Amino acid sequence: MAATNLAVAFLETVRAHGSNIALLSKKEGNYVGVDYDKLHRQVKNLALGLAASDIRKGDRVSIFSFNRPEWAISDLAIISLGAINVPLYPTLSAKQLEFIINDAEVKFVIVSGEEQTEKILQIRKQLKYPPNIILMDNLNLKAEGITTLAEVSKKGEVFSRKNPDYLKNAVAQISPDDICAIVYTSGTTGDPKGVMLSHGNILGNVRGALKALNITHTDRFLSFLPLSHVFERMAGQFCPIVAGGAIAYAESPEKVVQNMAEAKPTITCTVPRLLEKMHDAILAKVNSGSLLKKKMFFWGLNTGYRFNEAKKTGKISGLLQLQRSLAQKLVFKKIHAVVGGRLRYFISGGAPLPKEIGEFFHALGVNILEGYGLTESSPVISVNLLGKMKFGTVGPPLREGSVEVKIGSDGEILTRGPHVMPGYYKNPDATREVIDEDGWLHTGDIGFQDEDGYLTITDRKKNLIVTSGGKNISPTNVENSLLISPLIDQIVVIGDRRNFIAALIVPNRERLEKETQNLGIASNDYHSLLRNEKVISTLHKEIEKLSMHLARFERVRAFRLLGEPFTIESGELTPTLKVRRNIVEEKYRDLIEEMYQEND
Repeated sequence: MAATNLAVAFLETVRAHGSNIALLSKKEGNYVGVDYDKLHRQVKNLALGLAASDIRKGDRVSIFSFNRPEWAISDLAIISLGAINVPLYPTLSAKQLEFIINDAEVKFVIVSGEEQTEKILQIRKQLKYPPNIILMDNLNLKAEGITTLAEVSKKGEVFSRKNPDYLKNAVAQISPDDICAIVYTSGTTGDPKGVMLSHGNILGNVRGALKALNITHTDRFLSFLPLSHVFERMAGQFCPIVAGGAIAYAESPEKVVQNMAEAKPTITCTVPRLLEKMHDAILAKVNSGSLLKKKMFFWGLNTGYRFNEAKKTGKISGLLQLQRSLAQKLVFKKIHAVVGGRLRYFISGGAPLPKEIGEFFHALGVNILEGYGLTESSPVISVNLLGKMKFGTVGPPLREGSVEVKIGSDGEILTRGPHVMPGYYKNPDATREVIDEDGWLHTGDIGFQDEDGYLTITDRKKNLIVTSGGKNISPTNVENSLLISPLIDQIVVIGDRRNFIAALIVPNRERLEKETQNLGIASNDYHSLLRNEKVISTLHKEIEKLSMHLARFERVRAFRLLGEPFTIESGELTPTLKVRRNIVEEKYRDLIEEMYQEND
């Protein structure tokens, strides 16, 4: 009989694959793993330690940590009791933490590192219901209500001797409809809303993904996207755990490429931002090399493009097959070594992947499966399939997960099925706004399906720009077209109720400074470079070149270069790196007005 909750699914994996490596982390320069049998003991002891600390079914416990093995151990322990994990992004401000912990009435916070611990201690006294704190690390903090993971686990061992069947009974009482997570959406406006997700929501989505993506116990994932986001937690944690595969934890987002070479994953969940950076780094290295190496790379890349086009028609000549095999040995092999040599594919989500980036990596023999979903849909709605990728789309609905999709009369994507959340925590009015009487979740995204059912996302409904001339423009489409430039790091397109499109651009500083040397511009002041006429002219030409395929009314007519990047800390990015357009537009309101007045 198939498992009906995540805790039973984990126990089934332990029984079937107990000796398989489950979690790997870097210790003294090498990746060291623990198997599922040991992981089970760790989860059991912590779960019983939490039970001994008065955590019961339905209680809320938060994890406030960067990705590490203890995140998975804590998560599995919490949900095995029928309790609810309320994950907290490590980058949240004190104000955001205070809101979420109060709203969810969190009883315990499991926290890692001095910085996160300090944040919790700062707000603890101001909270309505100050939670107890469990430290992943021994920081030698001695105070009431503060303990360590090791101490709670020891407590669990003692509790187990007196209550040998406690955990078994707790797991048996969890139904598919029981809530296992309240995930607060980062939100681009207002207070975050708590998305309730059930065991059935996530487990159904996991099973659908395992079948669609052919994930097995032989796969190894590299985990670096925040586990507090449901994409990484479902695809990067529960998929490998339910399949019996392994999870290797990156040391930090900055060390992802290095850790890929060391951990040798077969699958990695990622976001377009990392792929864009890898694309730029590959081209920068090629262009700085010898003429021979440069020619060889672009010959290999072009061969890859031609091979993939021929594959679509099923007409691959013997010569092209030979050329591709040669390109594999001379060019692609080096790229594959950078990502560990065993990578089957990246799963890209969280933001639209520029079509050109997907095609570039595919030409080099690196597969990217772009998917689409929302926190409210557990999260996967659709995903591209291996060998059947259509770049520029987010794939067909996850049929194996019984996901239904239809396009509303206004172009909005609607979805229905076991993946749709029960609702927002303590917010029935907000729930009714997004889930209609027939059970359709209104995603807020505009898109369409092709003849094969593959979804294409045009933009967020609320992001669509309507110019003063009545033209509808997708800012995301324009931004993705321009982000192909190695000179552009970040961009926000504006123009709602204006008579033309403009943009705020954060250049890639390293590439821009190199370009200014080529232009013969000497300056020690980066900010003065951003106002230099030659620099502006260079960017203008770059934008014109990349906008050729856009309609005239979609093209950026004016722009300003910004010296500081958009960051999570400044509030301009959400924890999932989405731009908060309203914050950016408000911050640079005077600059925007000046730009429009000068170019009107």
